[in-house]
Amino acid sequence: MHLAIAGNIGSGKTTLTRLMAKHLGWKPHFEDVDNNPYLHSFYEDMQRWSFNLQVYFLNSRFRQVVEIRKSGQNIIQDRTIYEDANIFAPNLHSMNLMSSRDFENYSALFELMSSFIEPPDLLIYLRASVSTLVEQIQTRGREYEESIRLDYLKLLNERYENWISSYTLGKLLIIDVDNLNFNKPEDLSIVIDKVNGEIHGLF
Repeated sequence: MHLAIAGNIGSGKTTLTRLMAKHLGWKPHFEDVDNNPYLHSFYEDMQRWSFNLQVYFLNSRFRQVVEIRKSGQNIIQDRTIYEDANIFAPNLHSMNLMSSRDFENYSALFELMSSFIEPPDLLIYLRASVSTLVEQIQTRGREYEESIRLDYLKLLNERYENWISSYTLGKLLIIDVDNLNFNKPEDLSIVIDKVNGEIHGLF
């Protein structure tokens, strides 16, 4: 079974992926942040590096989904291939940080790749306000994220909400995270109970 956790920057995807994988005894697949050769450059000059970054993520996540399906294991994935195509790339294009030529090229590539993969059995969307995102980004203290602007997070949030409102690829569970702390056992158990309820409906 393949569960995927979606959500904006700082919504708690990695933390929840790690904790749920440990609790359920499933294998986690994390977003390739530390080894990404474009991320630092992107936050320094978004216009120059936006296309390179998005193609890197697209390739990385396509490879991940292929491996997940091949493995036959129960896996929890931190972020999905669909978020890049429905949220991040269109947002960069609309902000004039990715040219129309590059965006069309990227979109055609995504369309081709997505025809070869299956969506997750359950998508878990972490809904968070911009103030929660900012607080959690500051808490984890990644240097290259210090320059992220509030308006950028707000635009991403709007795109996430639009995408989720029309998501029809599979089962969907929405978790409001503003008043949750996944590191608190009682809060984590609330989320795991909800996820378990959805999982049992899939068998």
